[in-house]
Amino acid sequence: MGIPVKLQVFEGPLDLLLHLIEKNKVNIYDIPIVEITDQYMEYIHQMEREDLNVVSEFMVMAATLISIKCRMLLPKEVNEEGEEEDPRDELVRQLLEYKMYKYMSYELRDRMAEAAKHIYKLPSVPKEVLSYREPVDTAQLLDGLTLEKLNEIFKSVMRRQEDKLDPIRSKFGKIQQEEVSLPDKMTEVEEYALCHSRFSFRNLLKRQASKVQVIVTFLAILELMKMGKILIRQEQIFGEIEIESRMERG
Repeated sequence: MGIPVKLQVFEGPLDLLLHLIEKNKVNIYDIPIVEITDQYMEYIHQMEREDLNVVSEFMVMAATLISIKCRMLLPKEVNEEGEEEDPRDELVRQLLEYKMYKYMSYELRDRMAEAAKHIYKLPSVPKEVLSYREPVDTAQLLDGLTLEKLNEIFKSVMRRQEDKLDPIRSKFGKIQQEEVSLPDKMTEVEEYALCHSRFSFRNLLKRQASKVQVIVTFLAILELMKMGKILIRQEQIFGEIEIESRMERG
């Protein structure tokens, strides 16, 4: 009895074989080769008027099935390891591989159908929103650090500056150098913060050459902190106070 199928339903010989195996509900690892071959040949007879190039692919598989059918009737072949060989092994491997790729194609098709439901648009955020910057929270910048602690460090550095003075030479006359202004010192600290993303508050003050420099540097730190350009942290009580830059290089 012929099988009511059409050629365009199947994409090739393996697709037809897989259909016959699933239709007969047989184990793909134990194919009843005689029954499947007979059904396959019935389908081939319906293809006499089809395109020769398409029919030739199915004819090659038909010859393979007939070859396997004949080998199944002969005594079992034994390989070099002394194990019996199943003539269907290669066909089973091809079917499993084809089945895997076929189901993968179904998955890709479903994903493409799902992706086609999504619509994307270019961002259209107003310039006013893009230019908005969140107000600086000074409490967050201090991060638990109090001005009293900053003052203690400031006084400690000032005492060190006094200790550097020579009691004899300090009485001599000297040429007064014009001290740096607060804006200049802020610029200097900004450049230092850009080169050192995180540095010690104490060490920064120690780098200054005079009391006035220390005072101006201290004021510059406070101004930059208010502007949100630096962040002051103290990870442990009585620990080192660290300054962290919040600026990015242009």
